[in-house]
Amino acid sequence: MTRTSSRIWRFGVPGLAAAAVLLGAAPAAAGQGGGDAVTFTKDVASILQRSCQSCHRPNSVAPMSLLTYEEVRPWARSIKQRTGLRNRMGVMPPWFIEKDVGIQDYKDDISLSEAEIETLAAWADSGAPRGNPDDLPPPLVFPAGDQWDIGEPDLIVDTPSITMAAEAPDWWGALEPAPTGLTEDRYVESLQIKEISDVTGGLGGRFIFHHAIWITVDADGNPSSFGGWPVHEVGRNADHFDPLAGRLLKAGDEVFFNSVHMHANGEETTAHLRLGFKFHPRGFEPQRRVLPLVFGNGEIDLRAMEADQQVHLYATLQEHTKLSTFEPHMHAAGVRMCLEAIWGGRTETLSCAGYDHNWVKVYKYGDDAAPLLPRGTLLHVTAYFDNTPSNKNVIDPRNWGGLGHRSIDNMAILIAPALALTDEQFAEEMATRRERLGLAAGESVLGCPLCGFEELPAAAAAQNQQ
Repeated sequence: MTRTSSRIWRFGVPGLAAAAVLLGAAPAAAGQGGGDAVTFTKDVASILQRSCQSCHRPNSVAPMSLLTYEEVRPWARSIKQRTGLRNRMGVMPPWFIEKDVGIQDYKDDISLSEAEIETLAAWADSGAPRGNPDDLPPPLVFPAGDQWDIGEPDLIVDTPSITMAAEAPDWWGALEPAPTGLTEDRYVESLQIKEISDVTGGLGGRFIFHHAIWITVDADGNPSSFGGWPVHEVGRNADHFDPLAGRLLKAGDEVFFNSVHMHANGEETTAHLRLGFKFHPRGFEPQRRVLPLVFGNGEIDLRAMEADQQVHLYATLQEHTKLSTFEPHMHAAGVRMCLEAIWGGRTETLSCAGYDHNWVKVYKYGDDAAPLLPRGTLLHVTAYFDNTPSNKNVIDPRNWGGLGHRSIDNMAILIAPALALTDEQFAEEMATRRERLGLAAGESVLGCPLCGFEELPAAAAAQNQQ
């Protein structure tokens, strides 16, 4: 596996000076080096506000609130331990992208910097002092539980409800189609799915939908013009599609969840899924075509009581492609996934992330970091598995593991929604990237091997004609 930092390249040679400017030096931990003590009010509260409190607050999904000093102080040592895991299983906040390899610009990044991790550790080690109340930042104001991250939807669709007994076995199946009531074709700009239930329990007891795959169908049950809508999974953020490539929802469509996995939560629960759609303005015409890129599984043969087992997956891009998302999907034994792009004798590691089956994470590339890959690029995925007692997600590591739908079985899938680009669109995207990043002739960046060329080089042109 080639480990490559995010850096500027000049015809494949690292431009170290430019990389230093782009990456910058990590700041020292707050309160370190200047003789000032690290305190909750001055240093810690702002970190918790940015990366923790959206979940760790009353009536949310986390098991304890971290809003006030009195609430946080008993957890100081645990906070140091969990944040210090960085990209490994169990880390808090749950963000597993490795920071020493691959692209580092992702949207909605809640991870902590090294300086912030050191600050939290120093605070815990010094006895978790409160500090001066005047240093405390203003408290955050959280939206009501029924508000949408995408804003007020233009269309809301509810699926039929399902009731799960408190200790029922897992269930796989399909839901009855839900009419959208849409009377005209509309392109979807963003989408959010919520689980709505009567549950009263805490963490581990709020949800009964593990995941739900869905398509749109017409009134006769035939698949509509577009499949591959984003899978609903516990904790998944709202999906904002590329502004040049809305997804079509047709008049008369019905929402059909054709592959649903549900589980008991210790309390008899009735729940359903609620979809919120935000549309582009009427008359919108997409300038880019969506490419629902998903590949994986293959031969999965995990030996008992063995760590660092690998499964390798490959796919060749048939079109110029702009990747928007890196989403590893594995099961309980999975601990890591890496994505490489191989083109023209050049191999780049685009993304590596740890994996924890307790958290489904979707990593959306930043606008100026989304890989721009020429047709013919070979994508190589390496999925890592740990089938030993050190992996607490595995129920019994004495067992062999193979492919299957249950979480105690295994999968290795890359979900990477993308845009398919024509030659002209590919050149346009690269020109925009060069302008935004201020690249000189011959300079490229990780994930865009041809960004240094205003015209395709001879080797690339020859490959495009094959």
